[in-house]
Amino acid sequence: MGESASFDYLRSGDENQQVQTLLKKIKYLEVQKQNAESEKVRLQREVEALRKELERLRTPPLITATVIDRLLDGRAIVKSSSGPHFVVGVSQLIDTDDLFPGTLVALNQRTLSILEVLPSSKDPAVSGMEIISCPDTSFKDIGGLDEKIQEIREMVELPLVSPELFEQVGIDPPNGVLLYGPPGNGKTQLAKAVAGETSSTFIKVVASEFVRKYIGEGARLVRETFKLAKEKAPAVIFIDELDAIGATRTESSVSGDREVQRTLMQLLSEMDGFEKREDIKILAATNRPDILDTALLRPGRFDRLVEVPPPNKEGRRSIFSIHSKRMKLKDVDFNKLVDMTESVSGAQIKAICTEAGMFAVRERRNHVTHRDFVRAVGKVMHKPCADPGNVESIFR
Repeated sequence: MGESASFDYLRSGDENQQVQTLLKKIKYLEVQKQNAESEKVRLQREVEALRKELERLRTPPLITATVIDRLLDGRAIVKSSSGPHFVVGVSQLIDTDDLFPGTLVALNQRTLSILEVLPSSKDPAVSGMEIISCPDTSFKDIGGLDEKIQEIREMVELPLVSPELFEQVGIDPPNGVLLYGPPGNGKTQLAKAVAGETSSTFIKVVASEFVRKYIGEGARLVRETFKLAKEKAPAVIFIDELDAIGATRTESSVSGDREVQRTLMQLLSEMDGFEKREDIKILAATNRPDILDTALLRPGRFDRLVEVPPPNKEGRRSIFSIHSKRMKLKDVDFNKLVDMTESVSGAQIKAICTEAGMFAVRERRNHVTHRDFVRAVGKVMHKPCADPGNVESIFR
């Protein structure tokens, strides 16, 4: 009987161990089941997302068009992206009040009905222009052009800041200002300073960017530039290198030349304009005023021509002072530097200051000496006498 009880005890122990093992397996399988269910839910969501994406990709593409006019019966006249005009229906889901001339819409391929109103888009070339909401450049940052600054203040800044003065006198303010002169003397800086002083948006475009391969593209780009200026008003449009499209027109039979002339005519049309643009001013710059078309220079377009010459002696001293005001200087004689830099441009003087600082950096100094400036003059102006080993020889 004792052996039987012992055997029953051992069997009971084995059963308990098996039960514990089975319980652990059940817990493990329950965890596995939960993980599998979570994975199933995730995969179902992914399948649903892929199904929706597949349905979207199977949807036929829509045709873009521009609304020309609305008809009384609810239909609209549109111009498709390929060119033809159509009279089309409008989806009931679209508010017809949103359809005004110039609105970009999407058309069904088969019925050409308007299915969607698209956000207005700009040409990438326009979006890529240099646009500064309010430049931090001021007239204090420009040296040697005090008389020119005063002229530009009267012609551009005053109409933007105090237009009522012109209304009281009964005259229209100048429409545009053309800056001309050798490169590197501050034409672009003057335009930026005008925008900065008047808290206006600065829109810079190089005239060659208006030149396009296909007929009408350049003219459209000009229109969009002026449209952008109107949206960002008050604004200053600065057209650099105007001679790229503004050269005197000829009887050329080359298609490229004719397209440039069309772009020029669109620019002339925008500058004339039937709408007043008191809060938009146009400045342009060129190094070759002698080749510009006379139509650009007549009153009502570029009313004022302002020459921006190389700085004189006082101007060079002023420019040196502006560009070296943040530098740590030691025994620098600017009077001698001004005499050494006869007939240089403002941009070259800025380069001289930068190069002088670089000489100090190369020698691990925290200050700039007169010798650094002399060596910089030699490097920028290519003066052989500005030898680092015999610096003072340049003054003899």
